Amino acid sequence: MKNLHDLQWSDSTDVQSIDVKALPLPPAIPAAAPPWKMATLLLACEDQKGIIAEVAQLLSASGVNIVDTMQHTDPIGRMFFQRLRLDLSGGINRVELEGAVRDLTDRLGMSYRLYGDRKRRVAIMCSKQDHCLYDLLVRYRNGELPCDIAMIVSNHPDAAPIAKHFAIPFHCMPVVKAEKDKQEQQVLTLLHQAGIELIVLARYMQILSARFVERFPYRIINIHHSFLPAFVGANPYRQAYEKGVKLIGATSHYVTADLDQGPIIEQETIRVSHRDTPEELQRKGKDLEKRVLAGAVRWHLEDRVLVHANKTIVFD
Repeated sequence: MKNLHDLQWSDSTDVQSIDVKALPLPPAIPAAAPPWKMATLLLACEDQKGIIAEVAQLLSASGVNIVDTMQHTDPIGRMFFQRLRLDLSGGINRVELEGAVRDLTDRLGMSYRLYGDRKRRVAIMCSKQDHCLYDLLVRYRNGELPCDIAMIVSNHPDAAPIAKHFAIPFHCMPVVKAEKDKQEQQVLTLLHQAGIELIVLARYMQILSARFVERFPYRIINIHHSFLPAFVGANPYRQAYEKGVKLIGATSHYVTADLDQGPIIEQETIRVSHRDTPEELQRKGKDLEKRVLAGAVRWHLEDRVLVHANKTIVFD
């Protein structure tokens, strides 16, 4: 099956796959959820004739109603991707559905992910700047983000009042350069014990180690305050000012071991001019950062994102 070794998925503990890989242990699995009423099926394989018809026929024969479907064909890579929303009220259970899907994917050489509707457990990590944190929490309180924000972790105490206001547990875990590995291990232990399934870096101004990232493959979402791949690393607004750019942007991406090189989920730009100081660029950019991060998080939680060859397919 050509190129499927490059296929990665936005993962969760509600996932089964025919693509078995030696990955680190996932976080502690939450308590058993009730039977699925709705589910999302993501498929990927080499492009070939009749895929959509075969998938629809199998699901119909299994008593599953397709509520919504979106697909994309990459004409260069000759890959096919599909997202289906499934109504399981006809009585089929998860085991039966997975068995039927696996029979089809084995025959067509597909990789798949099957997600049941439930709220994922999320941790937000931040430093001193709070605009992205506050925006996420407001959206969460208003029901815009289908998740359970279980904790806020920071290397500074500044966000403690915000966490208290939203009644979310807050953990201040300072970073001392000589003991950064120890701090990371403490954070990992905390996340594991809480069954965290997605980490959102809301301007967390620390570089995570490869060891940390490997524990949450494609389940750490970052916001970078530039239009990547331009201006990676620190002080992108200063870099943009020095280059005299006419557009600035924000980028939300999955975190990988390579700094600011992970698959991009969402981006936005805004026009600027030579009159803008670095401080003015930062002020304008903050609005972009909030929208871009919130959009990426929501799409991940709604199982709309898959990754192939370090690029994302986002069924928005």
